[in-house]
Amino acid sequence: MSIRFDGKVAIVTGAGGGLGRCHALDLAARGAKVVVNDLGGAVDGTGGSISAAEKVVEEIKSAGGEAMANGASVTDLKQVEDMVKQTIDTWGRVDILVNNAGILRDKSFSKVTDEDFRLVLEVHLMGTVNCCKAVWDIMKEQNYGRILVTSSSSGVYGNFGQTNYGAAKMGVLGLINTLKLEGAKYNIKCNGLTPVAGTRMTEDLMPPEVIEKIQPECVSPAVTFMVSEDAPTGVVMAAGAGVFARIMTFETMGVYFGTGDEMNADSIAENWEKISDMTDARPCTEGNSQAAKMFELISKS
Repeated sequence: MSIRFDGKVAIVTGAGGGLGRCHALDLAARGAKVVVNDLGGAVDGTGGSISAAEKVVEEIKSAGGEAMANGASVTDLKQVEDMVKQTIDTWGRVDILVNNAGILRDKSFSKVTDEDFRLVLEVHLMGTVNCCKAVWDIMKEQNYGRILVTSSSSGVYGNFGQTNYGAAKMGVLGLINTLKLEGAKYNIKCNGLTPVAGTRMTEDLMPPEVIEKIQPECVSPAVTFMVSEDAPTGVVMAAGAGVFARIMTFETMGVYFGTGDEMNADSIAENWEKISDMTDARPCTEGNSQAAKMFELISKS
């Protein structure tokens, strides 16, 4: 099977370098018309230039593909809407959105400022919301859409010095957990990615010999698969160095104490091992799944 995107139009944010560039190149090589979006700022979000995006466009065109550059900031909804309008005016549709734009302002929680916390949330979480919002009704009307959000192991598992980044990256997964439900009847599939890659955002966090082994092009196959026509939905994939894995959230069956005197903190402490037992754990596919599991346990008791 060869995944193709002929006739499809993709927007990739933060595509002037690193992961976004690799995503854009692979989509274009498989036939997609690509909007290469990049503000062109520094890792901390300061500054801006469209030159990085234009270089990627030239790469795509030199290889025989179609692409155009865009310098919109994902934090500015009006700029994002203008980017989507330009895409529609040029190519008539938007089929794929890859949310990849991001910044870092790492500090321990006691040292991070309110400004740094909010700005990271604005770029990663609200920037993703802005882009999804701008294409959502278009995808509904087309009865077709593929949305990919970029999360992180820092959000799923935590990482020292990244409370702002981790909060934002877990937030984008919460976003697609509901979008996958609202988009289902419109053939809109929404998935998430936790990449491990050597980029300018990670080059100061890892030794050079590690960076060499985790090149960004080793992540892009996961993106290409998750925005393809036959992609699953509601999936989160970890990808890096040629390794691909699925991340899933499971909930233990739990213990029913009733609603009488036995329902207290002491009972929880005494039964913590049983409460944590993963033997009958199961994934919950939506919020109501949790309540349904609870009532199932109650009925059995």
